[in-house]
Amino acid sequence: MRYKVTFVVGLALGYVLGTRAGRERYEQLRKSARQLAQNPAVRNAAETAGQTGREFAGKAFTAVSQKVGDAVPDSLAGRVRGLRDRAGSGAGEDDWGTSNT
Repeated sequence: MRYKVTFVVGLALGYVLGTRAGRERYEQLRKSARQLAQNPAVRNAAETAGQTGREFAGKAFTAVSQKVGDAVPDSLAGRVRGLRDRAGSGAGEDDWGTSNT
């Protein structure tokens, strides 16, 4: 529920800013957002968060599969193994073309 409210508030805020500021302000916001997204510190933080998430997902899967046993579907087990292998192999780039440096 919290995410829905946050989304609606963001949508409303974007609408208000867009209608009041016009195209020029929109272009300024877009340029700022692009610079923020290309900032190396932000990219590294996002990559680190993704790596940490994959590690926790693997640990959670292991813990659950030990308790549940063979009740975990093979398709889910294969997906988690694939993520674990990709995270452990140190591949140069991920699906988005970014590297884990």
